[in-house]
Amino acid sequence: MPKKWLPAGTAIVVTITVSVFLFFTLSTPCLILKDGKTGEMIAAFPVDDGTEFSVTFIHSVNQTPVTDVYQIKNGRIYVIRTVYYSFGAGVQSEIGEGQSLAYGRDGAMIVSGFNRPMNYLSYIVGTVSDHTLQIGGEVVSLRELCGRNRTVRFGCGRRPIPFLTRSK
Repeated sequence: MPKKWLPAGTAIVVTITVSVFLFFTLSTPCLILKDGKTGEMIAAFPVDDGTEFSVTFIHSVNQTPVTDVYQIKNGRIYVIRTVYYSFGAGVQSEIGEGQSLAYGRDGAMIVSGFNRPMNYLSYIVGTVSDHTLQIGGEVVSLRELCGRNRTVRFGCGRRPIPFLTRSK
């Protein structure tokens, strides 16, 4: 009895299906930090849909802390709220449609209601003061992780399970 082979189209579909299945089975969603110029991966942090993270820095003009809070939704980064302590150049001074202003116990001004996807999110790590990333209960110095004056691009993606810990 002659051997029967799968038609080439069926074999391609099966190969792609198995590859996609293995990719999603053996990888996890991550917040990925890359060098803004070279694209080199700097670090990856495991995330779930709904995970919030923030970046805090000292504003270069008014010299007070600013914290930008983001959330992972459907594999994308959304800006959720900003926390700051002083008005000045480069700091939001008007409330937009759908946004609200609240005050924290420590005097912080909290503007929320952005809920806007960030198609391109990057920071230039401070030379005078640090930028810190807070994610999953961990506070990470971007100056120590990335180096001063480096452009760091934030994005979402999947990483194979062995790479769950951040790398330098």
